[in-house]
Amino acid sequence: MPVAGGVLRVARWGDGPVVLGIHGITASSMSLAPVARHLPEHRLLAPDLRGRGASNALPGPFGMAAHAADCAAVIEHAGGGPAVVIGESMGGFVAAVLAATRPELVERVILVDGGLVPHVAPQVDDVDATMEAVLGPAIARLSQIFPSQEPYLDFWRAHPAVSEEWNDDVEAYLAYDLEPADGGFRSRVSAAAVRADSEDTLVRTSSIADALERLSCPVHLLRAPRNLLNQPTPLISDDLVEEWRAVLTSEEMVADTNHYTIVLGERGAKTIAERVVSG
Repeated sequence: MPVAGGVLRVARWGDGPVVLGIHGITASSMSLAPVARHLPEHRLLAPDLRGRGASNALPGPFGMAAHAADCAAVIEHAGGGPAVVIGESMGGFVAAVLAATRPELVERVILVDGGLVPHVAPQVDDVDATMEAVLGPAIARLSQIFPSQEPYLDFWRAHPAVSEEWNDDVEAYLAYDLEPADGGFRSRVSAAAVRADSEDTLVRTSSIADALERLSCPVHLLRAPRNLLNQPTPLISDDLVEEWRAVLTSEEMVADTNHYTIVLGERGAKTIAERVVSG
């Protein structure tokens, strides 16, 4: 669909009430495919955010406000909502800004291991170093050329967060991420987009905090007990949840998941779908 600067590609599954799925910082619409399978009576729309997937040629500006404006356009194009909005990882920040700026388009927000920032922004001296520390292999792959698809899959098979629950959905998600480059293949994710978005989510977090304070719709938080590298600590801490307790309608830890498998794994995808249906 047309947006500022070009065309935004949007995946669509099913028919029925509209659900908008917003993916994470180095992901794509395909991360929502497992959730769509559990929502046969809904129409799940998931854009490739600008700088990712088939929208990777879309120029900036990037950032949460720009992504929220694109997502608002998707809902309007689908009939105007209000829609249930799923925001996973960075998509949770986008969902919060969308619901705060266009409340008429959003019925409920489901934050999936993302969307919350401290009220007091952390001091970040080196955005690039912080990105690498937080995202690990997910950011490292953006500068690499792989001779074929199989070495790329092998790269991810060694990733501690996906190796334990490797499945067809993971392979489809990863295959979609590749494009030809320099005689081989590379990720379609724009490093420039990731850096710009990281500045929003790591440094200039006050706009996200302001959006969270202004939310008027129900907000449901699903957390994974394990982190991006399968570390046995949640990405969203108990203390951070307590900071936003007044905003959250409900909060749930999804057992036996990490930051990736809470979306790409069967247990996580099914739980997200259940919250879409049951509220």
